Amino acid sequence: MNIYLRLLGFVRPYVKRLAGAVACMGIYSGFSGALAWLVKPVVDRIFVGQDAAMLALLPLAVLGVSIGKGLADYGQAYLMAWVGQRVIADVREKVYSHLQDLSLSFFHRNPTGQLISRITNDVNLLHGTVTDAVTGFLKDVLTILALVGVIFHNDWLLATVSLVVFPAAVAPLAKMGKRIRGFSRKSQVQMGSLTTILHEVLSGQSIVKAFCQESREKERFSKENKALFRTLMKRYRIRALSSPLMETLGGVGAAAAIYVGGYRVLHGEMTTGAFFSFIAALGMLYEPIKRLNKLNLLVQEGMAAAERIFQVLDEQPEIKEIPGARVLAPISREIELRGVSFGYGKELVLSDVNLRISRGEVVALVGESGGGKTTLAHLIPRFFDPTKGAVMVDGNDVREVTLASLRGQIALVTQHTVLFNDTVLNNIAYGRPQASMEEIRAAAVAANAHGFIETLPEGYQTVIGEAGTKLSGGERQRLCIARALLKDAPILILDEATSSLDSESEEEVQKALEVLMRGRTVLVIAHRLSTVRNAHRIVVIKGGRIVEEGDHQSLLELGGEYARLYRIQAESMGSEQPRPTGMEGEPK
Repeated sequence: MNIYLRLLGFVRPYVKRLAGAVACMGIYSGFSGALAWLVKPVVDRIFVGQDAAMLALLPLAVLGVSIGKGLADYGQAYLMAWVGQRVIADVREKVYSHLQDLSLSFFHRNPTGQLISRITNDVNLLHGTVTDAVTGFLKDVLTILALVGVIFHNDWLLATVSLVVFPAAVAPLAKMGKRIRGFSRKSQVQMGSLTTILHEVLSGQSIVKAFCQESREKERFSKENKALFRTLMKRYRIRALSSPLMETLGGVGAAAAIYVGGYRVLHGEMTTGAFFSFIAALGMLYEPIKRLNKLNLLVQEGMAAAERIFQVLDEQPEIKEIPGARVLAPISREIELRGVSFGYGKELVLSDVNLRISRGEVVALVGESGGGKTTLAHLIPRFFDPTKGAVMVDGNDVREVTLASLRGQIALVTQHTVLFNDTVLNNIAYGRPQASMEEIRAAAVAANAHGFIETLPEGYQTVIGEAGTKLSGGERQRLCIARALLKDAPILILDEATSSLDSESEEEVQKALEVLMRGRTVLVIAHRLSTVRNAHRIVVIKGGRIVEEGDHQSLLELGGEYARLYRIQAESMGSEQPRPTGMEGEPK
């Protein structure tokens, strides 16, 4: 009930249209009762009483009632469809908006396909619950009340005999509804898994084909698809059982009504017209009762979807602004990590890290994979909060300033380029949508991207495809650098920005990076040590701790962890010595 009340909360802004729909439903139900009631005078006055005057009037009355019923039905159907679609759009938008506010850790815990399924499949299932259920419930309940009034008015004893069988259906129908809800919940989880497989395989087609795993992926999809089919069939089997149950009960009630009603007509206790009016009303009554049963099953399916949606809406972001958070002034001095520790659950990734980065300094984080380099960098824009210690920017704890003022002064370029299925122009201007064409072009020129952009079919207006699939790796990375240049943030984080590129593309990207790094405080994460030889300072991280600090030459002379890593990489390259690239700028 609490879930349904929360859903109805989305309906509240549209209560006027809902009231109009309810009014139309009331009119519809009244005309339905009137139509059943008219059977009595039609039979008694025209067919039995042979009243010629009624022959002229009653057909017009039936026609008028039918037209009124049809117009009322149209009004309620349109208004409820409008309310339902508006509510579904609001729910979908709220879920999406809430997802944008959640912390990165939430997305690490939940597969993308499952989240897509909740916004699409689960929200669509709510449509039946919000629109059809509300419409059908109000319309059918009002119709039932009107028709029950007619049959009790005609003969209360006959009405009691006809309807007494229906309470017997309450227990089995309730049990069916509970099972439907369980199977619906399970099918939605399986649909999420299916969506996850689709997302992974369709976005990773190059790897699937390169490793000749098409058959495996077909089998994996088929297995999940069959499991979903079995669950859905269990759900539909229960739904299919509900109709025969209601048909049987309706048959029992109708048989009893015919027997008792026929007996009363034969003994002069009831007129023929009254009996046929009763049978007409009873026949019309069974349909909305059966529909209510189907609506119950529909509601149960929607409730399962609503539970999953509200699970997302009830998630609280782990990274929150404190009340009264300050706006961080333009960064002018330093970044400092004071005694920082961080862990995912009980596993520590960083332990007691102390690091100070001066303005304009280029600091490289190096070390073996899994040592905590990226995690350390992600603490600065506050993607995560340290479990111990503090991250300070110009003496301000980042937990005490607004996220917008902090992240607005940090640019990020990662190994995995994130581009959108939009134009080149909009991808570059993503961080500054209000930027002028001249500023966008200047950023592209500085990022060494303008040349290839001009060769595209529509230049800056070319749509680059999902994740920039129409571009090469180096071109995608240069667009990301242009985006960072346009943002013009004083702090720059480069996370393996060139590691996935070939030598030619890397050289082009490194030229763009040199431009991007000038005059900024730069934190570089790198596995290839050749790319950080000219950093002002190299910080070596091992097992979540800083084990060495210094410039390239001093660390080689120290003969510790950095020297070991450098020697291993040099040996893997044979006689070719690592090529120093980038990091040429001096602090400003």
